[in-house]
Amino acid sequence: MSQAVVPPPPVRIERLSIGALGILALALGTLQTVVDPALPLLQRELGVSPGEGALVSNAVLITGAAVAPVAGKLGDRYGGKQVLVRLMAVVSAGGLLAALAPNLPVLLLGQILQGAMVGALPLSFILVRKHLPAGESQLGIGLVMALFTGGGMVGTLTAGPIAEALSWHGMFALPTIAIIAMTLAVARLMPHDPPIEAEYRIDWPGVVLLSGALLAFMLGLVRATGDDGLPPLAVGALAVVVAALATGWVAVERRAASPMVDLRMLAKPAIWHACMLTIVITTSFGMVSFLLPQLFGVEGDGYGFGADTTDIGLFLLPGAIAGAVSDSVGGITARRFGLRAVLLVGAVVTAATMIALVSLHAAEWQLVLAKALAAMAAGVGTTALLTGAATAVETKDTGIATSLLVVTRVIGVALGVQIAAGILDAGADPTTGLPSESAFVTGFAVAGLVAALSPLVVRVTKTSITKKGARA
Repeated sequence: MSQAVVPPPPVRIERLSIGALGILALALGTLQTVVDPALPLLQRELGVSPGEGALVSNAVLITGAAVAPVAGKLGDRYGGKQVLVRLMAVVSAGGLLAALAPNLPVLLLGQILQGAMVGALPLSFILVRKHLPAGESQLGIGLVMALFTGGGMVGTLTAGPIAEALSWHGMFALPTIAIIAMTLAVARLMPHDPPIEAEYRIDWPGVVLLSGALLAFMLGLVRATGDDGLPPLAVGALAVVVAALATGWVAVERRAASPMVDLRMLAKPAIWHACMLTIVITTSFGMVSFLLPQLFGVEGDGYGFGADTTDIGLFLLPGAIAGAVSDSVGGITARRFGLRAVLLVGAVVTAATMIALVSLHAAEWQLVLAKALAAMAAGVGTTALLTGAATAVETKDTGIATSLLVVTRVIGVALGVQIAAGILDAGADPTTGLPSESAFVTGFAVAGLVAALSPLVVRVTKTSITKKGARA
């Protein structure tokens, strides 16, 4: 067994280096979120259904779910700066491809490549921790995280004005240009960090199998619920493919010397209970996140608002702010009031909000308030679960446990988005092709019912994650 190499003392870095890293995070956050308010526009411009449009946002999540668990390992093994620069080259290629995309397949490929941006945060944290003293590194990590979150708000606000001034291609082009410029600045200003000799290998088969299983599932859901549908035999074949890929991934993870997700961690009740709750919470929130922009953008007979991309961005901004705030206070709230209480309140708020939307969706403020409440409840709940799971395992297993929860969170959001899109596709008006009002009502009702499962799961799991999490 090889001995770990003791790293040399950190090389002090100047403020310009941290500034470049922070602006890079800002540009990445912007690129990640420009799609959200622009989905109705993209569907019209590309002539695709809501289900196909949902793949545009889900493509980033699919790649992110695969990249998130391995990015930090790559940075430790090869050096954070080297991996970050190469990862940003992939993201930049995806952004330029999306900016030049003539059709949906090319745009989806660009989005898949952009999903590599998820690995930028752990790599940035590696660089900050290696090159700054402990006290300053905490400030540096906080700055990078805050700017990434701020970039999400910038993307939500600027997608519309950019699309109106330059076309939707510009939404991808401008943030990508900023990413390229800041990546060059980081490459020039940031000192090289030495790699750490590690005992593990990167689980590439696991990455490929998980990505394939998620992509096949999303594509199958779109095709099965689309206007033309799929014959039962084709649906069965897709189900077999998804099951085979998922089974292969589980088999690889169980035998890998250093799996991307250590499935043995799921044997701990606190972790699999947290995963169950995270799936429920994020699936419901993913549905809300997709349904509301669609309802803002559609202009049906007596429902919808026909809002443009700029207005949709403004309507979504309060929800983005609420989500950012709730992410930052989730752990504190759980320590103060207890994890079980936080989860129950969040479930009640989300379920009640969705049920209210079944009959109250005729004014913009109703949807804006609903998005803010849902984002707050989901953010507090998932962050509380993340911190609770981290403290329910041994210190050496913290990274494994949290990465498992992060992957579960991404999968839940993607699943919710695709389910909501399938509901809208199934309820589309055969004459206009637009989602009917009853389809939105059904979507809100299903999202509320999914959220209402949380108290049941909490009751079943109260002997593990809720009690252990309360000691966080």
